Amino acid sequence: VQLVESGGGLVQPGGSLRLSCAVSGIIFSRYGMDWYRQAPGKQRELVGRSTSAGGTTYVDAVKGRFTISRDNARNTVYLQMNNLKPEDTAIYYCYIARGWGQGIQVTVSS
Repeated sequence: VQLVESGGGLVQPGGSLRLSCAVSGIIFSRYGMDWYRQAPGKQRELVGRSTSAGGTTYVDAVKGRFTISRDNARNTVYLQMNNLKPEDTAIYYCYIARGWGQGIQVTVSS
């Protein structure tokens, strides 16, 4: 499986970003997937999860602000992040079928 992430960057507090994770090498529609993040000096943590059917769950820290969606026709999963806070600053990773994306930096700062 190969995963390629895009869409990170620098945003001010309260702003929005959308991350994308393009997947190849598997039958994408059969798999659930996860988004993780790792802040400086901290362990990697789960942000949210999408089942193969599109159901989603989120950790409390992002609930109501982040949304995971998937486009099975494009083999792509998205992480829409709204009302970003400085504590959301981290490297974000997608994970599916035991494969990891390369990680993408999200920095929330004024």
